[in-house]
Amino acid sequence: MKLRLKHLALALAAAASLAAALTTPAWAQQNDKPLRIVVPFATGGAQDVIARYLGAKLTDKLGQPVIIDNKAGAGGIVAADAVAKATDGATVLLATGGAVTIAPHLQARLPYDPVHELVPVALVADTPMTLSVRAESPYKTVADVLRDAKARPGQVTYASTGNGTVSHLTGALLAQASGVNLLHVPYRGAAPALTDLLGGQVATIVTSVASIEPMVASGKARVLGTFSRAALPSMGSAPTIGEATGLPGMEVPVWVGVMAPARMPAASVEKLSAALVEVCNLPETKQRFAQLGAVNTCGGPAALGKVVTEDSQRWAKVIKQGGIKVD
Repeated sequence: MKLRLKHLALALAAAASLAAALTTPAWAQQNDKPLRIVVPFATGGAQDVIARYLGAKLTDKLGQPVIIDNKAGAGGIVAADAVAKATDGATVLLATGGAVTIAPHLQARLPYDPVHELVPVALVADTPMTLSVRAESPYKTVADVLRDAKARPGQVTYASTGNGTVSHLTGALLAQASGVNLLHVPYRGAAPALTDLLGGQVATIVTSVASIEPMVASGKARVLGTFSRAALPSMGSAPTIGEATGLPGMEVPVWVGVMAPARMPAASVEKLSAALVEVCNLPETKQRFAQLGAVNTCGGPAALGKVVTEDSQRWAKVIKQGGIKVD
């Protein structure tokens, strides 16, 4: 009798353990550390807000705390290097093009290899670029800008958020594809660039929807076109640059994704990817991203890998053709 009870107790314990395993989120089963998302920007920007939103949602999905670690500096290189060298199996990068698809073509040597030391986990969002002008600008369309640039080579200016940034390179892409010479004026971020745009010191600006939207809402600026696949409702009647020019290749995803160290276990990457895609597809996520001027573009490792490959090829060509260098 005692032996039978002992066996029953053992069976119940085994069943309880199995039930716990089945109900505990998969990440918690495989990892005993909090997930750490390294963000290559300071707090407060759109990408930081996206990371913190994802972190809050993932805490429930994964059954583990999620820590947001801001490591700004060197166009994302500091953050990417930290993640590439991470060995804890629980550190990932909120990745953007700067450190992954642009830096390799601008820097002779990087402290990490974005192709072999980082792997795609999930594609999350697109923060589209725009070509915009101040409200009083004589330019009413993209064609007006390009027509003037052809008539006055090197005299029509466009502001960017910095030398070698996606803002700079997107403007260079438009100029190269159109066969015009636009004068690039780099700034340290969107704020000073917008100040000079509104003051008339520069004629146009290539910047994100998130940056220009407040100026549009207040009537201080106008968007002539968006470097997106489809027109953006938040930008009113502004066409895409492809529609406005008839040029191919003007769809420039300013992607946001999550990448992990190549040494992270495949099972962990798979579980994290599934959780991220699930969060990304939530209606409330679409709404939150729209408030930030972002479009959610949910996808797993293959989707992010495709975007990264195409982005790298795009910027390699633009940088080489324009002889673009950074100090």
